[in-house]
Amino acid sequence: MPVRSEHSDDVVELVLDWPQKLNALDLEALLELDAALERAEGARALVLRGEGRAFCAGRDVSEVDPATDDPRGYLDTFTALLHRLAEFPAPTFAAATGACLGVGLGILIATDVVYVADTARIGSPFAALGAALDSGAHALFVERLGTHRALDLIYTGELMSGAEAVASGLFSRVVPADEVVGFTREKAAAVAAGPTAAFVAEKRLIARVRDERIGLWQSMADETDAQVALSATADYAEGFAAFRQKRRPRFAGR
Repeated sequence: MPVRSEHSDDVVELVLDWPQKLNALDLEALLELDAALERAEGARALVLRGEGRAFCAGRDVSEVDPATDDPRGYLDTFTALLHRLAEFPAPTFAAATGACLGVGLGILIATDVVYVADTARIGSPFAALGAALDSGAHALFVERLGTHRALDLIYTGELMSGAEAVASGLFSRVVPADEVVGFTREKAAAVAAGPTAAFVAEKRLIARVRDERIGLWQSMADETDAQVALSATADYAEGFAAFRQKRRPRFAGR
């Protein structure tokens, strides 16, 4: 099975488990990952990682025949999966190791927080296939790197190291390769003990700024609406009670 699910308290960890193929994903694996994401809903944090040397080397093209291939069907399925991941009702984290290419890069783009191994490899290998970069990477590269650097990566097929990707603003933090999975689990576990409803509200606020390019005043109005809604939650009451009583809050995630 190319996708494995593990549970620890309020955290679900989804593992891409096809290391002999660098966790490359065929259509069946995409559907399996989508189903695993749906089953994981209810967790207070989600971790994604790859087994072995890579996070995900992209689409499994080892048996693709260009004469009969339907790239639209595969990519439409993948886009639906990314929507499910981006809208997951809890904070999501990824530990990016080794190759993070094609659909593997797309999974990282749709994840809330990405911790990158210093040895990770990120970029666009599509020139060697005569294909176009996909999975949302054009938007990411242009937004974070600018058009010149984006086209440089696309044309040359050169890959960025994890350290370079983080320094360029693509992802959250760079971590030594032998520590990144443990580091990601530690951060996810800490966040899973936090005010989940507030985190989900803030995820939506940030997505609206990113996707709809709303400005300062609309964002402030949205923040007010979110705060009013959160004021009716148990975690909001607990947070204020803990502050008054000078103790650590005990959030229930609701």
